[in-house]
Amino acid sequence: MADTLYFVIPCYNEEEVLPETAKRLKEKVASLREKGKVSGLSRIVFVNDGSKDRTWEMICELHEQDPVFSGICLSRNRGHQNALLAGLMTVRDYADFAVSMDADLQDDVDAVDEMIDKYYAGKDIVYGVRSARQTDTFFKRTTAHGFYSLMKGMGAETVADHADFRLMSARALDALSGFTEVNLFLRGIVPMLGFPTDVVYYERHERFAGESKYPLKKMLSFAVQGITSLSTKPLQMITGLGFFIFLVSIVMLVYSLFRHFTGATIVGWTSLTISLWAIGGLILLSLGVIGEYVGKIYLESKARPRFIIQEYLDSEHGYVAGDERKAQRE
Repeated sequence: MADTLYFVIPCYNEEEVLPETAKRLKEKVASLREKGKVSGLSRIVFVNDGSKDRTWEMICELHEQDPVFSGICLSRNRGHQNALLAGLMTVRDYADFAVSMDADLQDDVDAVDEMIDKYYAGKDIVYGVRSARQTDTFFKRTTAHGFYSLMKGMGAETVADHADFRLMSARALDALSGFTEVNLFLRGIVPMLGFPTDVVYYERHERFAGESKYPLKKMLSFAVQGITSLSTKPLQMITGLGFFIFLVSIVMLVYSLFRHFTGATIVGWTSLTISLWAIGGLILLSLGVIGEYVGKIYLESKARPRFIIQEYLDSEHGYVAGDERKAQRE
């Protein structure tokens, strides 16, 4: 018997694209069933991340029309990463493997076939990696490459040109559940799991409908979240910068004493002003970086839930309790 696949699709205000997304994913599941690659228990799970439009109502309608569609409604908006994690953690007791992707149809649904082939070949994690970034603007393409280079330089392990389009086995999902940090950056956490991995290359499409949920401000915030969640390199850089400034101050002290004893002391307001502004700016920058880490420690210490599920729609067809589902897998 083929293994059970669960698609996990985070949704935030996706009423414009949801009908087409549901149609294409349903066709894909039907095709995979016909080929014998997935079982009849396979499902498509939409995770509503506190949408303000009709997204959840549409998910409910899809669920009533066809049992292949399931829905998870979070109690409020928790962000893309938390919504994705909520979906993965909800289905991990029922799925032999799960594929996560965005609802905007930019990820290539047909690439899932190759992902599943690699899964049956023994891979626990299969990353969907963009073969090119032709649909991006020059600015976005340049900043994206810069981000991945920066993450690598900071010592954080990520997969270049990979977003959250990936396949994960039940074993990988169980391992992911052991990571309990509140400050989530799944693109960096998943590579930490280990297990056999592989990649599938695909061409990313234009968004089918609606607007991007990641404007520049959100992208910058996401980048900061990734760096500070996975690496302490910025703190090490502050230490190095402080040591460098200390050495410069010693040199300036020797120079000033030399000028004093040779009788060539001249009061220069320019150098003094520049030094004050430079050192003051560095101090504020350093405090800001340190504050970012302290804030994360503060949030982690509270151990608040990363998401709260308000409602979970699942059909009685193929729905079994987690322990029974695990028993079936065994």
